[in-house]
Amino acid sequence: MSFMVYLYGLVGACFLGLGFVLQQEAAARAPLADILSFRLLLDLMKVPRWLCGIGFMVIGQILSALALAQGDVSRVEPLLATNLLFAMALARYISGQRLGRAGWAGVVLLSGGVAMFMVAGAPEGGDEEHISALRHWLVLGSVVAMALVLVVIARHLRLVEEPPLLAAAAGVLYGLQDALTREASSILNDSGITGLVTSWQPYVIVASAVVGLVLVQSAFETGQLRQSLPALTAAEPLAGIVCGIGFLGDTVQLTPLAITGQIIGLSAAVGGVFILGRHPAMPTGASGNSGRSGEEPALDDSGRRR
Repeated sequence: MSFMVYLYGLVGACFLGLGFVLQQEAAARAPLADILSFRLLLDLMKVPRWLCGIGFMVIGQILSALALAQGDVSRVEPLLATNLLFAMALARYISGQRLGRAGWAGVVLLSGGVAMFMVAGAPEGGDEEHISALRHWLVLGSVVAMALVLVVIARHLRLVEEPPLLAAAAGVLYGLQDALTREASSILNDSGITGLVTSWQPYVIVASAVVGLVLVQSAFETGQLRQSLPALTAAEPLAGIVCGIGFLGDTVQLTPLAITGQIIGLSAAVGGVFILGRHPAMPTGASGNSGRSGEEPALDDSGRRR
């Protein structure tokens, strides 16, 4: 895998992390009545900071697509998980908090875990032709079903408990989007633009991007950034790796030593994500949307809207 794949992946992660922080600051002040509604996006389009955050995210997605077009999903996804490091950098600037021992521990776990997974697993792109259509659709359907289950569970919890599950559902869809982007780039290379526009992948990519955006903005709206960003950051690479192995034919080393290293690496990376996400430097946003007056729906004793 070329140096440019790593460069695209890391710079893309930088823009994604910065964009998420700006989006959450704006979404925290949106009307709670718009949760899980496309009206939420229409309201947020009027907020310059949110538009700036979306601009950063779009740049990050473009760079991620370039990385995925040239590299294997199972390698690029862990790189994209480093977006939380860049989110922490902006959050530290906003909050004025030092990283401290916990913050540095999270940095070491996340970056070290990503490196260990790549070294131990040595993920490589495989041959998609040997993947049956049944396996392709079973994996794709299972990933979409997982996102749906997370949303359904979230909607049966108290409002303050929804953000992690909504963000995780968005991360699952983003991971699927990344895998389909890799697949779409292969179609473009093999069949040109005509083959691409007549295939279903680009349209599922757009749909998953829009639905994922609604989910993540709803998560940002209903809770603090530290509640949603760790789940989003952890779910995306895990879903992407599952899709890469499941229907793109990616392979990883399966020796006992390699499997142990991969498990330790992924566990360390996920642990680092959650440590950083709960660090005091991570901005809390407008907790409970207290920055608005007269537009919050009342909550009952269970914390849900009346």
